Amino acid sequence: MNSKEWFKQAKFGLMIHWGLYSILGGEWKGQRMGYIGEWIQSKYEIPNKEYEKLAAIFNPIYFDAEEWVRLAKDAGMEYIVVTSKHHDGFAMYHSENDPYNVVDATPFGRDVIGEIAEACRKYGLKLGLYYSQNEDWHEPHGGGYGLGPKTNYDNMSCSNDWDFPDYSKKNYTICYEKKIKPQVKEILTKYGELCLIWFDYPIDISPEQSRELYDMVKKYQPNCLVNTRIGNGLGDYTSTGDNEIVDDYFEGLAECPATLNKTWGYKSFDNEWKPVEEVLRIKNHLNKRGINYLLNVGPDHLGRIPAPAEHILREVGKRLKEEE
Repeated sequence: MNSKEWFKQAKFGLMIHWGLYSILGGEWKGQRMGYIGEWIQSKYEIPNKEYEKLAAIFNPIYFDAEEWVRLAKDAGMEYIVVTSKHHDGFAMYHSENDPYNVVDATPFGRDVIGEIAEACRKYGLKLGLYYSQNEDWHEPHGGGYGLGPKTNYDNMSCSNDWDFPDYSKKNYTICYEKKIKPQVKEILTKYGELCLIWFDYPIDISPEQSRELYDMVKKYQPNCLVNTRIGNGLGDYTSTGDNEIVDDYFEGLAECPATLNKTWGYKSFDNEWKPVEEVLRIKNHLNKRGINYLLNVGPDHLGRIPAPAEHILREVGKRLKEEE
């Protein structure tokens, strides 16, 4: 079975947003954010020097890659997509390009992506990696500035303009050549076979740069699919909008990324979990239209998938088995 045939029949996957933002859990200096947890650095304009302190205490002693992978399998999922680097610029794998990563910058000192990749191989689950190719708040030339300041939801900026306020000096190509391109090569070559690369939110990336990344994926991983959020009309399959449960029917490849509660990255106070029946209803609705359901959970700072999320996923898997 080729990669496109596999994706078409996969139907159901687990997405995981996990990073330094999980430590804060949606709270900063007596405030609770209303937006998604992984955007907390932008929401409260936390300076990099302050945000970097989170790496010094990141020690998720209960992280167990095999537990995560077994949970996804028990839920009836065929693949898992994990954040290798989100907009905050922190790599959840051992990057040789930038020491701002989970191995070199934390007391934890373990390669999260490497352990998940090994667990996926052990239990027969396909692995995909999320990588934020445009925004990078740790870099002065990270993308997002093309939208201008305070243009995202809840008066937030997509580019780090709290540490680096001069928009006229921002040049995404510098970030792209220095960090983005080398790190994409790293994730393509360090962790074995990948089923997909999940790029996100293209703003300042040029058509040539999107093409270069796409070609790089195919060079190192010919069977690895690329989503349309690579930008500039490229991609092997359509990513719908976040939590966008469309009614359209797709003959090609499509996937809907959606959350189990309201956030992607962990928020300690977000308990608006979708009931099992709603998860199954959405999955059925999407699958009938040829769309995969990529359902996200955000583990906490200790590496635990929230108990309500685990219970829901296990019950979903049980119900799906009963329907077979």
